[in-house]
Amino acid sequence: MLGVSYWIFPIVSSLCWLGMLLGLLIHWTSTGKPHYPSMAYDQSIAYISDVGAEDLKPLFIAGACVTTVFLDLSFASEIWLRHRGRLVRNVTRTEKVLAGLSIVFALAGTAGLILLSIFDTLRHPNLHDGFLLLFIVGYVVSAVFICWEYQRLGIKNRQHRVLRTSFWLKLTFILVEVALAIAFATCNFVDRKNVAAVLEWAIAFIFTFYVFSFFVDLLPAVKTKSKAARFGTGAAETELQLEENDGAASERTVGRNYQKTTSGGKSPGGLSGNF
Repeated sequence: MLGVSYWIFPIVSSLCWLGMLLGLLIHWTSTGKPHYPSMAYDQSIAYISDVGAEDLKPLFIAGACVTTVFLDLSFASEIWLRHRGRLVRNVTRTEKVLAGLSIVFALAGTAGLILLSIFDTLRHPNLHDGFLLLFIVGYVVSAVFICWEYQRLGIKNRQHRVLRTSFWLKLTFILVEVALAIAFATCNFVDRKNVAAVLEWAIAFIFTFYVFSFFVDLLPAVKTKSKAARFGTGAAETELQLEENDGAASERTVGRNYQKTTSGGKSPGGLSGNF
């Protein structure tokens, strides 16, 4: 049994974000895909912000707030758990600086998302666009610093596959979201509003998977509640690490014995390998 632990934060955040997006999208489609006042005259597909500026603005604001609060709790939990040895420790100054910078830019993204939901595109178009940019840049740059931190942690802790898994998940998010964001900005600039709207929905839905990826990061803390199972510092090893290293050593020993046996050496029982 996993039990309720810190991993619940990204679950709540991602489900809230996904639920909000689906609520806005279903509302727009189920009401006949109306043309909102904030939409361009030749635009037939609504932006998220177009829907969120109308009747469902309270849902938009609430969804943005709950999503970002629980996502920031995920960030804070990860730093705390690494400090306590519940997750692989970031012991170098560079790793700690990277973790701190990821939090700073995540908070900037948080502010951007909450403010863009409040200052809607209908009544405050310029402010809304500025906060949208802050939201995207904040979380993308935050993800870059997280990837950088995980890359450094993964080099020194190759036995912990979760670091490598999380690194690739977040790197994929960065590459995909940056590509889509560039395409989104380009389509907006050349007045391809419908294409830009589709790209905006895609960017938002993909963000769900990024938020959920922190479940992978926080889940190992379930197994390190006892002090004996926690990660050590420097050359120190926890019981979990020793078990992994002992397992790897056993595999190497078996491999060497097998090579000796097949090459004509003596088997452990003293019998000839050619018997």
